[in-house]
Amino acid sequence: MSTSTVDTEPAEPRFDVHDGLHSEEGGLASEHTGRHRDPIIKVQDLAWLEFEKPDLRRTAIFAQDFGFTVTEQTPDTLVLQGTKSTAPCLRIHRGPKSRFLGHTFQAAAEGDLERLARHADTVVKPYAGGKIVRLTDPSGLPVSVAYGQPVTRLSVALPAATLNFGELRPRINVPQRPVKQPARIERLGHVVLETNRFRAALEWYLETLGMIVSDFLFLDDMRDRGPTMAFLRCDRGSVPADHHTIAMHLGPRVGYVHSAYEVTDLDTVAMGGEYLKARNYSRVWGIGRHIQGSQIFDYWRDPDHLMFEHFADGDLFDNSVEPGWAKMSASGLSQWGPSVTKDFLGTAPNDIDFRSLVASIRTDTEIDVPVLRSLMKAMNS
Repeated sequence: MSTSTVDTEPAEPRFDVHDGLHSEEGGLASEHTGRHRDPIIKVQDLAWLEFEKPDLRRTAIFAQDFGFTVTEQTPDTLVLQGTKSTAPCLRIHRGPKSRFLGHTFQAAAEGDLERLARHADTVVKPYAGGKIVRLTDPSGLPVSVAYGQPVTRLSVALPAATLNFGELRPRINVPQRPVKQPARIERLGHVVLETNRFRAALEWYLETLGMIVSDFLFLDDMRDRGPTMAFLRCDRGSVPADHHTIAMHLGPRVGYVHSAYEVTDLDTVAMGGEYLKARNYSRVWGIGRHIQGSQIFDYWRDPDHLMFEHFADGDLFDNSVEPGWAKMSASGLSQWGPSVTKDFLGTAPNDIDFRSLVASIRTDTEIDVPVLRSLMKAMNS
């Protein structure tokens, strides 16, 4: 009796997605797992952000220069969309000052809204042709979850550039000539927030909205106090999601830090930046490539000093990826590009709100003098 054998190739080793994060070790056995065992719901994406602005005409000019498409403009409302968005990126309302009004997530099903409303002891309300539940996170920031808002997709996306690299050389007899023009926003990617109640806010997003952590950052000399920044993504199971949909870091202030919008490719980031520079807008930091999330980035200020980011080529993780751990440091924010600026870090003299510092120390927050010292050390390392 003869037997046959089948030659099989050895399985390729799984790539460590957290390799090179400036950390000698990953999460320790006693540290946070980065997810909740039984969340109330699992949101699917970040739907839109809301702002208040005193001058909607000036806001619309910047928005179009940055690359948004204006889909609604009235004396009191401005709605901005991306070419691949399934919802408006921004809803902006006329008001006495420039401020962030909160962020809205997309629910997976209408029943999730009812489940969330029962948990939070609130009600589902109609909104913009769909339904919405309005909540407040432990930092005091407004958070909503929506479902069913009808949106028409725009058909003005920019095609990606044809690239010659390695053995793939499809561009023959055709020079590369990217155009200096607005970047053409495709969609909202993420929002970054600062909070002085980081641990409570982190647990709330994991339990209430079912988000999971892609990466944690910790203060080098205070790791025993837990992480001080988290990059959270949506849990879509085996369907990949952006490395982070929301990022939060511990600090003396509470509120908006920046928001990020995906564009086609590196050339689009670069030429969109050239266009903004020619229009005399203020670049905050860029162009470079991040470590956590890997995005090619370029940060700008709008006329009201709020920060907005163009990005391309970000990481996508499914729910099998466990959190990475790395030290919080200025040098750990990018793989290449110019040195991070004080403007981006919020450490320029005009950005330091000493009243917020004092208030955070005096009230029931996670901010104390050792934490402040360690945060400042990290931002200068």
